[in-house]
Amino acid sequence: MALGLSVESKLLNLAINGDRRSLGKILTKIESGFEPNISVQKPWTLGVTGPPGAGKSTLIGALMSRWIKKGEKIAVLAVDPSSPKSGGALLADRIRMQGSEKSDSIFIRSIASRNHPGGLSLFIGHMINVLSASGWSKIIIETVGSGQSQTRIVAFADRILLVEGPDRGDIIQAEKAGILELADIVAVNKSDMPNSELAYNSLNSSLSLDEHNSIITHLVSALNGDGIDDLLSTIDECPKSSEREILRQKERLLSFWDSRLLNYDGLNELLVNLSTGSITLDEAVDIIDKR
Repeated sequence: MALGLSVESKLLNLAINGDRRSLGKILTKIESGFEPNISVQKPWTLGVTGPPGAGKSTLIGALMSRWIKKGEKIAVLAVDPSSPKSGGALLADRIRMQGSEKSDSIFIRSIASRNHPGGLSLFIGHMINVLSASGWSKIIIETVGSGQSQTRIVAFADRILLVEGPDRGDIIQAEKAGILELADIVAVNKSDMPNSELAYNSLNSSLSLDEHNSIITHLVSALNGDGIDDLLSTIDECPKSSEREILRQKERLLSFWDSRLLNYDGLNELLVNLSTGSITLDEAVDIIDKR
């Protein structure tokens, strides 16, 4: 290895050459602000979101096991808004991914979003690029829930899968916050449970009211495998939607702006000046723009 390389550069080189331990370390460096200078072809990314209990992690495990058989290498960035220490629910979910994290073809990284009050947008793209450069052919971003912060994280993916359970009532109403309009595919999971078909039919009826709707729906069971192969094919062949791509770019832009604001060194002083009326909102925006 060449002399004079920084610790980060050495770790990055090792990660790109297949060292998993170095990959984990360089991702930690990225979380702490390191910005790797690498050029990669556009990575393959899938965002998976939905409410707690919908079976996202089990479904991801079912998809991964099939992709592995096709020779794919899959990396999962599991974003959890709960515990900054334990990683919360998603860390527990990892265990349910059919033991897949033990496979050489799987890499799972949990990110506790509470550790990053300035937002994840500053580094999630760098993580994706490093994973892609390190040979991971499919990169999945998994989030809990469908609130605004989760929507903006999952918008960094180029295709989005919304996972719903059979007990959500009016799914369209529940998702009106914005994630549904970003989703390419909706999977109603747990088809082996009562009311699943009712929820699925209700979803399709609601979507049919929009003549421009192009969302593809599936009724599946991650537990027994029903419908998983068809869902996998849809994900692999997911058509591009210019409308949804524009919406995703909007969410990414807003996410970067939020991160920039929250990481502004003089934010507290700015807020005090706003509260006392010594500056206007327009003036505050100008101050941030000129920093």
